Amino acid sequence: MAKKKTQIPKYGTITLKGIQYYRTRITDADGKELSLYAATCEELYEKQLEARKQVEEIIFHRQHPTVAEYGEKWLLMQSAKVSASTLRGYTRDMTNYIIKPLGEMYMEEVTADDIRLALVPLSKKSEGLYNKVNMLLKCIFYAAERNQILEHNPCAGISGKGGKPTKKKEALTDQQVAVLLDTVKGLPPYLFIMLGLYSGLRREEILALQWDCVFLDEDTPYLSVRRAWRTEHNRPVISTVLKTPAAKRDIPIPKCLVDCLRETKENSISDYVIADSKGEPLAASQFQRVWQYVVVRSTKPRNYYKYVNGQSIKYTVTPTLGMTQKNQPKIRYTLDFDVTPHQLRHTYITNLLYAGVDPKTVQYVTVNEVNSNQKFDLIRKSILSILQTKNAYDIMPIGKEIISPCGQKSESPRSCSFLGFLLILL
Repeated sequence: MAKKKTQIPKYGTITLKGIQYYRTRITDADGKELSLYAATCEELYEKQLEARKQVEEIIFHRQHPTVAEYGEKWLLMQSAKVSASTLRGYTRDMTNYIIKPLGEMYMEEVTADDIRLALVPLSKKSEGLYNKVNMLLKCIFYAAERNQILEHNPCAGISGKGGKPTKKKEALTDQQVAVLLDTVKGLPPYLFIMLGLYSGLRREEILALQWDCVFLDEDTPYLSVRRAWRTEHNRPVISTVLKTPAAKRDIPIPKCLVDCLRETKENSISDYVIADSKGEPLAASQFQRVWQYVVVRSTKPRNYYKYVNGQSIKYTVTPTLGMTQKNQPKIRYTLDFDVTPHQLRHTYITNLLYAGVDPKTVQYVTVNEVNSNQKFDLIRKSILSILQTKNAYDIMPIGKEIISPCGQKSESPRSCSFLGFLLILL
């Protein structure tokens, strides 16, 4: 049987720059009129068919997107709301843990079991990562449901708990603080560590701190938190947008930190308290190198690889406390405990609470806005009410029963030098 001959439509013509073309119009996926041109009717007909096919595919995918397509769309929508670093984190986690197992499936095809199966590998990872990916999944599918792409949300009823619980970081003891400060004295991370221990600032707050927010000559010296540090493509970005609107606050600081800052300021050529050799804020890689001065002095086991007969062989070395590095005799292993930048802030908060400072006051110092003189005075008065005598901390031996000014008895697991630090705030 002979194949039916295709009926080529008759198209109108138009002359452009002295040349005649055949022309037709189609409606694109957005409802706009689009003109097509060709030298012959046959060619224009083929263009018309291909264009209609593309429009149909676009409309279909809009109505029936894959998980990868809608995930990409959701990330684009979030880019107007979140920081670049947050968006990078979302993109990384979505690519690795959502798109890889579910990306090729249409949104309406995904079932609750598919979601649970995608979360199985994450159950062996940290609780934080599990919760983050679970949050991303629910955000994507709930957004699709609100936009009427889905009739049924497969994330409904999915448990938000999973992953391995994160091991809690303990606050540093006074002895550990003394060892840490002695270890880094005269080294690049010293000022950063002092700021973390004695002001409780976050890493992004310390690295964004400028001298115009450091008030050393006041009756009560203090730091004013007004800026935050982040990086984009390893370059520092200083922003006045903080982690929360309430993160703008004034923090009283002790004499030891005042002296440290005053000495640094005398030799500073930068507007930033912590800066590189050019006076600029640190990049992400620069801060890593600064913190490496702490890491290399730890007795924590570390891995290295050697190539033997073309194969990479893993070796584990556990340094001995008190010994020096073979190739770097100036580097001595003095830290037999873990130290992280956030642990400094954790230690500061723990010490405040241990000293008996009211949790609400601690919240003001470390989290909330403390701009008014009333709130600032509240902090000082609260600490004063805890330590009624100036020599209270001098008579509190380590590990002995102590009696607080409130008359409560407690067992002290750490030294009380920090109580002296609190007195200096007054």
